[in-house]
Amino acid sequence: MSVASTQQAVVAAEPTRESLDVLDQLMKPEVQESLTVLVENLPKLAEMVTILTKTYDLVQNVATDRVFIEDIKGGVEEFVKPIQDTAKNLASAAIEANDRAQDESTTIGLFGLLKMLKDPQVQKMFRFSQAFLDVLAERQQQRQQ
Repeated sequence: MSVASTQQAVVAAEPTRESLDVLDQLMKPEVQESLTVLVENLPKLAEMVTILTKTYDLVQNVATDRVFIEDIKGGVEEFVKPIQDTAKNLASAAIEANDRAQDESTTIGLFGLLKMLKDPQVQKMFRFSQAFLDVLAERQQQRQQ
């Protein structure tokens, strides 16, 4: 026999290192216990895999359905559009008010403040501020109890 054929025969007769590692792993008690648990739970695992597969299929169908995506997009736009318009309106009002305040150089005195107190917007702001402070005080009191 040649050296090459002898080496091939030895390699063929010896189990590979990987198969020895697997067999060594299977001989460990904790691995055997884990396998026992897996075998006992196979019906549950099969049911879970079935549910996960159905869920995956549903999500895949929904994610690729153009009509559904457009409907969701339209619904979100209908919800966001009024909020976006309000935010833009408030931002432009704040910018305009800032510009006016920068241009104005008059001093507001005591009588000017008293006159401002009659303004409905100032009254609305004071009512909101008072209600907001009341709510904060109530919540702080609840946390302390």
